[in-house]
Amino acid sequence: MSEPFLTGDAMTGGYGTGADILHECTVSVDKGEIAVIVGPNGAGKSTAMKAVFGMLKLRSGTVRLDGEDITALTPQARVAKGMAFVPQTNNIFTSMTVEENLEMGAFLRRDDIHATIAQIYDLFPILRDKRRQAAGELSGGQRQQVAFGRALMTQPKVLMLDEPTAGVSPIVMDELFDRIIEVARAGVTILMVEQNARQALEIADKGYVLVQGRNGYSGSGKDLLANPDVRKSFLGG
Repeated sequence: MSEPFLTGDAMTGGYGTGADILHECTVSVDKGEIAVIVGPNGAGKSTAMKAVFGMLKLRSGTVRLDGEDITALTPQARVAKGMAFVPQTNNIFTSMTVEENLEMGAFLRRDDIHATIAQIYDLFPILRDKRRQAAGELSGGQRQQVAFGRALMTQPKVLMLDEPTAGVSPIVMDELFDRIIEVARAGVTILMVEQNARQALEIADKGYVLVQGRNGYSGSGKDLLANPDVRKSFLGG
């Protein structure tokens, strides 16, 4: 059986000299698939994501990308390897226009970026309409689209999203999930943390329920939605 495209294996660690938040936590995702990490507040979901991206020093465990051990690499080096990370907050340059934000996403590229910008405007048509507007003037959902688009400007192999639908309306949430599916179908591997667990598991190829920094349950999104223990404890019945 081939190795998953991205794996954080048996990750244990926390921030600075504090207590460990993750305890032998494992998450993985295959190429072009969507994996979601769900669980109660304080379960270590975002910490697991940050550990995979190199924003957290692991005491033990490894991170592998396309068969390569990247555990010791900085986040910047992981970006150069094809990983992109969209944090939950402070994820756009509010004083810059929408288009300037997208251009900032291409800072590592040395080729013509206009075709990629056009693709992002096709994915998020509202951004084309507002491309000359300051990103800080946009609605919450539109800001998320800018952050999402800026990450895609790097032409990533892996896109990591931390709570992409936080604070947006149900209609915008559905739209963002549709775009996430579209990006995965184009071959981009997606790992995301999501509070809206039921909706996220509906689009997930693979799901992980974390409990106090440990793997509680894992399986396909469909299997987790059908699991009575998961439904009772984490999905409201």
